Amino acid sequence: MQAMTVLVACLCAAWCRTCESYQQTFESVCDELPQAGLQRRWIDIEDEADLVGELDIETFPTLLIADDDGVRFAGPLTPQPETLRRVLRAHLDDAQPAQVDAHYGVLAARLRGEA
Repeated sequence: MQAMTVLVACLCAAWCRTCESYQQTFESVCDELPQAGLQRRWIDIEDEADLVGELDIETFPTLLIADDDGVRFAGPLTPQPETLRRVLRAHLDDAQPAQVDAHYGVLAARLRGEA
């Protein structure tokens, strides 16, 4: 049986000073995770506008956690390492899909190469 792939994507913008300082936090906290099959992705919403599509990101950083069954979490976070750790732990352990804007599901499918 193949292990499920879990995607963790951070949506930011190059002009955002908060995002600039948060990228290292995102990478180091993701490195702490023992999750097999974890894929992480840093997405500049302007440089990768075609990928982001109709998704309207107004608050940075915004996190997307998705697996083969759907989106587990999508929304903005405060840019502290402990907040990211807490959200990742909670949603990596909870395999229940979240009720989120359908555009997050489209983005997750694109990132998995399904669309």
